[in-house]
Amino acid sequence: MMQAMHQCPILMHCRISPLRDARMTTATFGPQVSQPLYELTPGTLAQLGQRFGIDYRVRNASAGASVATGSVRDVALPQAMHLTLSDLCVNCAYSSASRQTVPWFISVVLEGHITARLGDQRLELKAGDGMCVHFTAEQPLTVFQPAQARLHTVNLAVLATTNLDLPSTPPTPGLYPWRLSDAFTQMLRHTTAEPLADWRQPLIWQGLALQLLGEGLPQCARQDPAQAQPIIPARDEARLAALHTRLASHPEHAYCLSDLAREVAMSPSSLRQKFRARYGCSIFEHLRQCRLAKAYQALQRGMSVQQAAHTCGYRHATNFATAFRRRFGIAPHDVISQRAPR
Repeated sequence: MMQAMHQCPILMHCRISPLRDARMTTATFGPQVSQPLYELTPGTLAQLGQRFGIDYRVRNASAGASVATGSVRDVALPQAMHLTLSDLCVNCAYSSASRQTVPWFISVVLEGHITARLGDQRLELKAGDGMCVHFTAEQPLTVFQPAQARLHTVNLAVLATTNLDLPSTPPTPGLYPWRLSDAFTQMLRHTTAEPLADWRQPLIWQGLALQLLGEGLPQCARQDPAQAQPIIPARDEARLAALHTRLASHPEHAYCLSDLAREVAMSPSSLRQKFRARYGCSIFEHLRQCRLAKAYQALQRGMSVQQAAHTCGYRHATNFATAFRRRFGIAPHDVISQRAPR
């Protein structure tokens, strides 16, 4: 198996939290948690899919059947990256497709095999293979995971490109295969076996995540000329940069696309197109990420969930909690419980 939460199309990307009908140990993800075990059923997958925007299809399985068992561990990294380590026994073949947009997503297979589809592209991945994908809700990444004794993967979701100064995503979704070196594959296998409870592990994984990006992101030369980014005039570049900074600095304010377009002297459609071409996400995806990042910091500083919701621009704590869980894989209350006692 392979969400991210709300950005990833396959189970291991999901920031999974205990569900009422899921037969799994109750645990809060974080560096202090080491290898929680799960037994996943079609009912569990249906709930996860509804929560995180993923369509799951399980083949030939009854409602209470065990789809997979094993370990799924999440590491929330700085700079809008989320890492998921998955080591599972897949008992029933299934497929998954995301209904979200992700600027860049990297998946590496350490053991087992999967099949990925994006539009007309189809890719078979086995041990030592990786893929880098840009997908959208309109053109989702679909992954088929056959029954197998062991499926061991590392998955990295990049939720915003500007924090790392990464290249902007292409104007159309794309699936880019690559092959890991034997040395890097062995390093990943060794590191995934280490407990996340060790305070060093998140730091080590931050470095490995950057290495995954360095090796897995496609070269500009590999893009078709027809897919080249549109040229943005210098005047519009400056206006887009000012707008990007303004949203990041004051995400709690209410914004309207038509008003923003008027302020930067563009049509709404031109603003949408140029903003996505420049930053790899839509205006309101960027705004949501900024709001939730501000809320996370507010919770760490000691604010209540209600206070953090209002601080970052959410009028209702329930909507805020749902968006927060989708973004970070944990509930706002989990951040409060992880705060060091004073």
